[in-house]
Amino acid sequence: MNTLSYKTLSAKPDNIQKNWVLVDAEGQTLGRLSSKVANLLRGKHKTNFTPHMDCGDYVIVINAEKIQLTGKKMTDKVYVRHTGYPGGQRFTTPRELMLKHPERIIEHAIKGMLPGNRLGSALFRNLKVYVGPEHPHQAQQPQLINLNSIK
Repeated sequence: MNTLSYKTLSAKPDNIQKNWVLVDAEGQTLGRLSSKVANLLRGKHKTNFTPHMDCGDYVIVINAEKIQLTGKKMTDKVYVRHTGYPGGQRFTTPRELMLKHPERIIEHAIKGMLPGNRLGSALFRNLKVYVGPEHPHQAQQPQLINLNSIK
């Protein structure tokens, strides 16, 4: 009888290779962009993906102000936060947020697609979102990725 032995490889901190990736948000739909960026941050596109390790890439998102929302979400969607004080519940729409801090819309969507534990917090720190086409990470030589080619 021929028995094959397969090994499940688990990524270790010394054999994880993290790359810098540049994503242009111009003309992209918020949810589709967020899910693909979340997969890049988690490292699910790599062959040595390990669920409990940070084996994803560093992701830079530019042109955050040019993101698209489908339907009436720009006016009807509501972000809720609480100040911590009695009666401190605050509401805002993506249209109001787009005027002040357009990068926070993308950050909020991606953070919701990451794990809700310490690993998710560590992965979120690998995300950099900027308004406009300029970013201060030229020294890392980020590789431009076309999100439409990623499943």
